[in-house]
Amino acid sequence: MAGSNGKQKSARDMILSLGLIIIAAWVIYLFVPHDDRAPDIQRVDYRVELLTARRAASYPVAAPEGLPEAWKATSVRFDGADSDAWHLGFHAPDGEYVTIEQSTQKRARFIDEASQGSTATKATDEIDGRTWTRYSGGRYDALVLEGTDGSTTVVAGTASFERLLEMAKALKTA
Repeated sequence: MAGSNGKQKSARDMILSLGLIIIAAWVIYLFVPHDDRAPDIQRVDYRVELLTARRAASYPVAAPEGLPEAWKATSVRFDGADSDAWHLGFHAPDGEYVTIEQSTQKRARFIDEASQGSTATKATDEIDGRTWTRYSGGRYDALVLEGTDGSTTVVAGTASFERLLEMAKALKTA
């Protein structure tokens, strides 16, 4: 009988230890802050980079005008040494990402990079008398402006085509 008392004591000790661990985990959980909200996206001011790009680029650099305040510019860069590459990224009101990409790089390669592997569809959209071809199937959906010589303009992102069209409609070159 002496052996069974030892087994009962070790089982009781294990249960007590488990209880203490659960209580400690609960106390830690209570004191660790829980913030389930999405992080606040910081808005960037792209005016200086836009002026620089418009002076330096060999093509008319596009940027949106008149978008609602809910659109937040989140990234901007111009690289004159790398095919006059212009990038302007936005956080759309629905939380999706939209980017404007322009470059003098070889058209097919640039579209593949900017749309992250999308391919042309037969669908097109007319905006102010200009044709935009829809690209789909890659990481991003995209709109590619047709009929431009010397540069390529792509509006791409995780957003819906409706949001991409909203951005494309807002683009101005001067």
